[in-house]
Amino acid sequence: MIPHDDRGLLLGDGLFETVLARDGVLMRLEAHLDRMAAGCAVLGLPAPDRGEATVLMRRALAGVEAPRVAVRLTLTAGSGGRGLDRPTPVAPRLFATAAPSAIPDQPARLALARTRRNDGSPAARIKSLSYLDNVLARAEARSVGADEAVMLNSRGEIACATAANIFWVSEGRLWTPALDCGALAGIARGEVMARAQGLGIEVAVARAGPQALERAQAIFLTNSLIGLRPVAAFGDRVLAPHPLADRLALN
Repeated sequence: MIPHDDRGLLLGDGLFETVLARDGVLMRLEAHLDRMAAGCAVLGLPAPDRGEATVLMRRALAGVEAPRVAVRLTLTAGSGGRGLDRPTPVAPRLFATAAPSAIPDQPARLALARTRRNDGSPAARIKSLSYLDNVLARAEARSVGADEAVMLNSRGEIACATAANIFWVSEGRLWTPALDCGALAGIARGEVMARAQGLGIEVAVARAGPQALERAQAIFLTNSLIGLRPVAAFGDRVLAPHPLADRLALN
């Protein structure tokens, strides 16, 4: 049980990683643990023991019978007294949960969110437990019948979706927002970029407004659970299927 004074619960003080397990195998596990360790360095928390993390994730996975499972590893800053200051020493709390994760069988519909991504915050570059902006942006998308929201940063540049990185095809190139736009260094993002380059497709990072998506030939979403998901519509604009979706598919 998580106690009432847990800092992750009260303050969002912590990190998480969501790992796809396919047929019982934890996919890209080392990359996820690397990213959690990097996030711990940003937050000033000790990185979790990799052996313990793996055992917890495998235990959670063992309780779910499905070909595709989302296994979430959560690290909090542990229990603390009232207020913002962490206790000394910090005693982090680590736990894992798991649930079936079906791959989407339809392209996504996107809506532009009013809620902005704070590109100046360290939390924009780590898998922080503080996801309220993403929750609000997703609710905006759902309210207009869309599956996902496009989040802009404080300068009005494309940053990401609420739970995915964004790519688009334009001028013969594959584009994605630069990390300093407030985009997370997604593991699937990196794999798609590497795969595209291996296929001889030019990949460019951009600082661009939503007009880039309005002009794009195709838009894709990526994360570790969905792999690469094509986008069928951005607002009122309908996009046709694009052959790059199959060439770059991860799952």
